[in-house]
Amino acid sequence: MIERIGMQLFTLRDLLQSPEDIEKTFPELRKIGYRAVQVSGIKGIEPKHLKEIADKNELKIVATHISYDRLTNELDKVIDEHKLWGCQQIAVPSMPEKFRDNANGSGYIEFAKEMSELGAKLFEDGITLSYHNHAFEFQKFGDKTGLELIYENADPKFFQAELDTYWVQYGGGDVRFWCEKLSNRLPLLHAKDYGIVNNTPTFMEVGQGNLNWKGILEICKQADVKWYLVEQDVCQGNPLDSAKISYDNLKNLLS
Repeated sequence: MIERIGMQLFTLRDLLQSPEDIEKTFPELRKIGYRAVQVSGIKGIEPKHLKEIADKNELKIVATHISYDRLTNELDKVIDEHKLWGCQQIAVPSMPEKFRDNANGSGYIEFAKEMSELGAKLFEDGITLSYHNHAFEFQKFGDKTGLELIYENADPKFFQAELDTYWVQYGGGDVRFWCEKLSNRLPLLHAKDYGIVNNTPTFMEVGQGNLNWKGILEICKQADVKWYLVEQDVCQGNPLDSAKISYDNLKNLLS
């Protein structure tokens, strides 16, 4: 299971703003023990150059965050990038504002259907499309949350899930419930802990907050999660230090 741990590069975005930054940071990730990365938050580098740096450091690009705009306007280019990287997983990082209506949730349904159609196109090229949640999807429309509306109206074959553990908890959801609910359509998990500092919800390293990781990972193994991607939106210190704490803790939990 350890080989399935990856780093969501958004965590290290401040250290990845140029090719030179990436050249310096990727060896540090490999030194920690990471074997895989999810591309997000990096800047100023061509896809081919990124692959060269990743290959040199024995880091596999296993997933990406690709915006709704790029997916709908540059799909062929996106597919070519993922073929170059040998990457088979794309997650939409968030649902655009235009779908977030506050009346009856119809925008969530529209989004689910549109992304299912797009996911079907990606599927033809061996790429799985998933959705990355935040907390706003836990708003209720009648007796259904927005997240329920998405997954109840999406084609499970073509639009799957990248569940973010912190944001599920922040939204008042039950992480284990959602991991079980999305079983066999949950290829990606954003492993992110939820803690309280001075009575304020706080992003924490995996194992340093209050989430029930033993219980969560038990369900994830049954749900056939492919990649456990460490992410921490805000780190209290050096993000590479946080990356190491999360890796070491997650490695022990998965062993």
